[in-house]
Amino acid sequence: YEAAIREMRTRFEILDADLEYRLSRNPIHHIESRIKAPKSVYDKLYRYGVPVTLKSMEENILDIAGMRVIVSYIDDVSALLKVLSLQDDLQIVKVKDYITHPKPNGYRSLHLIVEIPVFFADRMRPMRVEVQIRTIAMDYWASLDHQLRYKKDDMDENYRKEIEMRLKRCADMITATDAEMLDIRKNIYGYRI
Repeated sequence: YEAAIREMRTRFEILDADLEYRLSRNPIHHIESRIKAPKSVYDKLYRYGVPVTLKSMEENILDIAGMRVIVSYIDDVSALLKVLSLQDDLQIVKVKDYITHPKPNGYRSLHLIVEIPVFFADRMRPMRVEVQIRTIAMDYWASLDHQLRYKKDDMDENYRKEIEMRLKRCADMITATDAEMLDIRKNIYGYRI
């Protein structure tokens, strides 16, 4: 799974460099990655009610290897999806579009499960990686929401609902900010990709 993350990171770095050449700007702001902890894998298998085996893990857990690709503008999300879909050695297995269809709490991001070939000394093995693509603003909101989510469980019910409503309002403002920043960029530089 670490090798699959390295393959995807290299792929995104090459795409970013190519798009910089074509557009005179880098669409990718930064990339983060992680391997799911063994306890998290175990807990997920247990929750799914499937055997706790290596084979079951490979068949049932699609996000053992995970990447977050943070982009500058909202149209960079769809541009990266487009160029990934054109690569004939990479398969997009699953798409969850939380940008077009945000979660009720306001969470927005594009989630992909991709299958990428990883070449080992004795074989090629297709490996799956979860890729989340989101803007800097979406990442900011998601990071703070994640921190606050655990604190909300200890709150009075009415106060918790008020906090959730405020967080949703912040998510909506961030969406409007993303749209405004894209419009400003288009006004200054013109529309590309």
